[in-house]
Amino acid sequence: MEARIDKWLWAVRLFKTRSLAAEACKVGRVQINGAQAKPSRMVKDGDEVNVRKPPVTYTFRVLQAIERRVGAKLLPDIVENITPPEQYEVLEMTRISGFVDRAKGTGRPTKKERRALDEWSAPMFLDEDVFDFSE
Repeated sequence: MEARIDKWLWAVRLFKTRSLAAEACKVGRVQINGAQAKPSRMVKDGDEVNVRKPPVTYTFRVLQAIERRVGAKLLPDIVENITPPEQYEVLEMTRISGFVDRAKGTGRPTKKERRALDEWSAPMFLDEDVFDFSE
């Protein structure tokens, strides 16, 4: 059995809508067996699907090609998650680092950025012995 990749990605709940799945395929974030996939590309049982959702690339094995959405409890019969543990470590590191996905220079600075600015702009005092007024 075969199914369109955009429908399959939506059916196994990797994307909230089919149009988001199709858009991910169009911009090159989805690969089937190592090759870029267009939204209309057919996926079949046994294929390996890579989905890049920065900063992580998830890897799945297709156990069953479906085009209709099913309950979350049935997903282990349809898809197998074979994502390497290193990818999840990368995800955890980005969560811990506190990186905010915001363009540099836009919006208010974070507390950490403000402290860095304060440290950078603080006046630098010269050695105190230069200003020895005891004489």
